[in-house]
Amino acid sequence: MQRLILDRLLAAQTAKHPAALLRWLDTGREALVVAGEVEIGEPLAPELAEAVRTALRRDRGLTLETGDGRVFIQVFNPPLRLIVVGAVHIAQALVPMASLTGYDVTVVDPRRSFASDARFPGVTISREWPDDALEELRPDARTAVITLTHDPKLDDPALDRALRSDAFYIAALGSRRTHAARLERLRELGHDAVALGRIHGPAGLDIGAVSPAEIAISIMAEMTRVLHQEPAA
Repeated sequence: MQRLILDRLLAAQTAKHPAALLRWLDTGREALVVAGEVEIGEPLAPELAEAVRTALRRDRGLTLETGDGRVFIQVFNPPLRLIVVGAVHIAQALVPMASLTGYDVTVVDPRRSFASDARFPGVTISREWPDDALEELRPDARTAVITLTHDPKLDDPALDRALRSDAFYIAALGSRRTHAARLERLRELGHDAVALGRIHGPAGLDIGAVSPAEIAISIMAEMTRVLHQEPAA
């Protein structure tokens, strides 16, 4: 591996940017794509650029036959992270599920009686206010942000910060009426319809979930689908 490529890969990992290293197996030629842009190498043909997006979305390498020969795409994705705002009962069910799925989880809640080590053993807890916590955590394209408190004083600042980030999944618990009021408040903070459309609300797939564990399952299912599915046109 060229030293320049290694240096750029390390920089991408530090910045938590997704990267893909392309190797033409017949010639040894290489190219590096970071955050969707070719940093080293020649511009990619459309089919190859799409293959890179697919490999990054699926988080696994692949080999592609092209007019220039076989190309192996090696993926260097940042770690998956989940920021849960609200140390409530649903969070107690959701956090271990997400951890088992490979997410590095942080629970954010300034209410110390909720955000306790006893309720979330072995989990990173931030007792900062959600806007301050998200400012520090800096959600990236491999981060999901979910608000569960039903309290605008906690949920709205978190969603405001999440919408200003590259978080791949943003969701909020609450009824459709609650969500409509939430969108109006966020609109007053300067978010347009495109930005507000990023919020999944009510959070989770509609599977008739009732209990905290069932709701957590529906959220995990929706988050997984968004992580791996084709982006909307």
